[in-house]
Amino acid sequence: MPESKTEPPPRYAGFIAGVFSGMMKNAVGHPFDSVKVRLQTSSGRFTGPLDCTIKTIRNEGVAGLYKGFTPPLVGWVLMDSVMLGSLHVYRRFVKENFFPDAKKMPLVGHCAAGLLSGWTVSLVAAPIEQLKARLQVQYDAKSRVYTGPIDCAFKLWKHDGLRTLYKGLVPTMIFRTNFIVWWGSYEIITNYFTENTNMSKAAVNFWAGGLSATCFWITAYPSDVVKNVIMIDNVDNPRFKKYTDAVKYVYTERGGLRGFTRGFVPSILRSFPANAAALAAFEFVMRLF
Repeated sequence: MPESKTEPPPRYAGFIAGVFSGMMKNAVGHPFDSVKVRLQTSSGRFTGPLDCTIKTIRNEGVAGLYKGFTPPLVGWVLMDSVMLGSLHVYRRFVKENFFPDAKKMPLVGHCAAGLLSGWTVSLVAAPIEQLKARLQVQYDAKSRVYTGPIDCAFKLWKHDGLRTLYKGLVPTMIFRTNFIVWWGSYEIITNYFTENTNMSKAAVNFWAGGLSATCFWITAYPSDVVKNVIMIDNVDNPRFKKYTDAVKYVYTERGGLRGFTRGFVPSILRSFPANAAALAAFEFVMRLF
């Protein structure tokens, strides 16, 4: 991110701007995410993303694509606020403590800040994403276990408290380690467009946001599959005792390496518009400070 101001925005600015990013991301991306999660976690129910979309709309209406909408509506606002707010804080910390004399923080600094923000937001994301995933895979009355996010949270809490709600914390942190790629590529792409085109700042933010998110999902997707498989595991009789158990399951019972790419198409289709709009909104608000 080019640092055109001598004084960066205050540390709290990123948390406020992240709220607007989360609202935009959820509004654009949730239907794509529903298809992705269903493909990741089902066995033979759908032949692909188009088949999943058609069957979902036919059997459940358009509302079926928005199942589990409430957790990410609240969750994305909270997660993007924490993610982008902490990213801004970590960028300032790294710049001031490791590159104080540099006019512009080098790429390694942006990668380090991205990694730290990914691990930080995992503390918020793990329970939210588990609620979302469990609600998204309720296909019909037979598979319905929870009446909504509050009921889902209550039942998980009743089972074993925070331990159950945070079952997916380690897989979430592994998945978000790929923020190194996201924020590293965001810096590279932003600099390229700024130096080689006449695009406005808003346009640069939009394209850099969408393209960097695409880079992120290409590298992070297999770990997202493993994460979601673990998150919808049976809480009473869990199949996966370790992270490697879920990796072996996806490989042996989901078609080998292809199992790690289930739902990839809707994820990539979602990643560009949702994140392009979200980061454009974030950067716009940041410029107001």
